[in-house]
Amino acid sequence: MQPLLSSRPVLWFLFLFNLVVAAVAPFAVDGTQGVLTAVGMGAVSAGAGVSLLRRGSTRAPRG
Repeated sequence: MQPLLSSRPVLWFLFLFNLVVAAVAPFAVDGTQGVLTAVGMGAVSAGAGVSLLRRGSTRAPRG
């Protein structure tokens, strides 16, 4: 499961999908549940984004 979760396409999906859900959740769900959903999805999105940045900076230069 670890190689699947650390693949670039999966990280991009997690980043973008959770970012969109975090942005829409407070408007789609009323009250505290919407805010907490946004915070949780935002945290997952941030984690995937950080993983993408770390993987990009550790790549060997091409050429």
